[in-house]
Amino acid sequence: MEVIMFWILAVIIVASAIATVFSKNIIYSAFSLLFSFLGVAGIYAMLSADFLAVTQIMVYVGGILTLLLFGVMLTNRITTMSLKTDVFNFVPGLIIAAVMLASLLYVIWVTGTWAKHSPAVWDTTVESIGTLTITQYLLPFEMVAIILLVAVVGASYIARKDKQNIKS
Repeated sequence: MEVIMFWILAVIIVASAIATVFSKNIIYSAFSLLFSFLGVAGIYAMLSADFLAVTQIMVYVGGILTLLLFGVMLTNRITTMSLKTDVFNFVPGLIIAAVMLASLLYVIWVTGTWAKHSPAVWDTTVESIGTLTITQYLLPFEMVAIILLVAVVGASYIARKDKQNIKS
């Protein structure tokens, strides 16, 4: 059952990624990206990485994709601009994809198996991540929070400075 679910999620991820890249409409690309993000979250959930699955949904689907959609829909000049999503680097991308596929097939050939068959582990990882974040990794966690705060303040300052220069 797990193998079937994996292949269903893999097909969803690959098909929606292809639809994201080759769609001529940016809204359709964004919705295709939604299904790709949800498929990746499903893979994380199958790997018993529940924290990563929820983070994938909250950050990418809830934050990044919503920001992208609102940015596209609320842009005033979107109707006057020509949005082209033509793929010009198809041949180099195809060569890189073929090299990656050959590398993966080589690793599968050398190891002699597709995946290790181990029983599914349904323990949660959130408790251990929370404990480590508040105990052993408290200083790096706080440093990342301060860096993100400085980045948000800097971005706000730069955006405000540009608005003042336009009005003057």
